[in-house]
Parts: sequence; structure tokens; C-alpha cells
Amino acid sequence: MAGAAQPVLRFENVTVAFEEEPVLTDLSFAAFEGESRVILGAAGSGKTVLLKTALGLVKPVSGKVYVFGQDITRMRERKLFDIRSKIGMLFQESALFDSLTIEENVAYPLLNQKSIRLPLAQVHSRVLEALEFVELGNTLEKFPSELSGGMRRRAAIARAVVTNPPLVLYDSPTAGLDPITSYTIMALLVKARDVARTTNLVVTHRYQDGNMIANFRYNSEQGRVEPARNGAKGDVRTTFMVLQQGRLVFEGNQDQLEAEKDPYISKFVKQRE
Repeated sequence: MAGAAQPVLRFENVTVAFEEEPVLTDLSFAAFEGESRVILGAAGSGKTVLLKTALGLVKPVSGKVYVFGQDITRMRERKLFDIRSKIGMLFQESALFDSLTIEENVAYPLLNQKSIRLPLAQVHSRVLEALEFVELGNTLEKFPSELSGGMRRRAAIARAVVTNPPLVLYDSPTAGLDPITSYTIMALLVKARDVARTTNLVVTHRYQDGNMIANFRYNSEQGRVEPARNGAKGDVRTTFMVLQQGRLVFEGNQDQLEAEKDPYISKFVKQRE
């Protein structure tokens, strides 16, 4: 039972404000090992701020944030480095360093997180493994400007998972991408989740993204992502959250979300066929 275990991430009555204007208000939830949380909401509803608060980049004005059982709410930056080394983050628009090659971009967390302590001789092989995982093994010497938008997003996923983090945060992974490329990106997220059994928080504007997380699984024998059989759907718990002006107005599974009659919540839902 997930409830018997310690949450990987927990928000306890968290309020965040910028210049005294609330961005998150009294937000509480808990994410457990192997769970995926899909976070929906209008622009400005606090979705990205939630992820930054989980990373300790934004401090609450009240409430507490626990990551891996540790209270990071007022944690000093030096100690936060150790916590962040266990968190992968895919930023909006990939946020790759333009002046670094793809290999250098993906290697960056390995070389700059002191708590990882990976021997320098092992960095290249770890980077290559991560890039091959996202099918970009031939891009080591290329620069971000030489890649398409979808390829840059895949490289950013490689950077997010190269440290084998137990918690991964994805901020709008398919934003600005065409439907076919979006499917490829979401398939990689499902693959990364199922191979490493990570806990994932996925901020998205696309209900299709959440539907794929909830209903697709990675088949390691076939080496592909495919629709989950009915018996396999319970292998990974997917929880949907909807934010409205910084408040959590829905939390539940996909069936509960699709049954909602609230007009704000239902506008994010596209019924399954």
C-alpha cells in the first residue's frame, strides 16, 4: 500500500507568494515511489511554481515541503545541493546551454553535483548511455542549435535522467511540439518511468500527455511503449491534479477526472474514445 510508505515528495499546506500576491495557496499533496502525477491548469495557475518549490528554488511563505522525508522548506543552499542531486528536472523549452555540446550538456549534472561523485572516467559512458536511451547516441559533438526542437527536448530528458534520480519533474515536456514529436517525447517519459521506477510530476497543457502516462507502459521484452493491458494498469499509479489560481481544485484518478462536472476542471479533459 502506497499510504503505508513514506512519500517521496510532500507538500503540507504550502503557500507561495510573490510581492504579497499568492501564487500557491494552502497546497497539500503527497507523491509516492513509482507514482506519476499529471498537473493541469490554466496559464498562471501555479504549475511551474509548484515544481520550483519542490526543487527548493522557491521558498514558501507558510507550510512545509518534504523531499525524501527531509524538510527542505528552510534548508540552506549547500544542503539542498545533495537533495537536488536526486531530482531530475526538465525545464520549459529544454533550457540547454547553447555554448556546450550535447555531450557537455548531458554531463553537466554529473560534473557539477558533488554528492554524485562519479569518477571522471565513467562520465562519458554514462552520458552515452543516457543519449542512447533517448535515441540520440550520434549527437555527442553537436550543439543545441544543430538539433530540431524535438531532439533538443530528448537531449534535455537525457540530462534529467542521467543521474538516475528517483524523482523527476517535467515542465511542459511537449510544449510547442507537433503531435508526432509529442508522442515520441511522452513515450520516452513512460519508458524512463518504467525502467527506473521513478516518481514523476508532469506539468502539461495537453490532456493527451496525461492519458498516455496513465494508460501506456514500457514493454522491456519488446523494447517499446504500448497500451497497458487491464491487469497492468495498476502497476503504476497515476494521479491527476488540477490547479486554479494557485489552489488545488481536483486530485484523483483519470476516471474521477473525466466524471467531473465543474466547468473549469472539465475544460482540461478530452474524453477517451
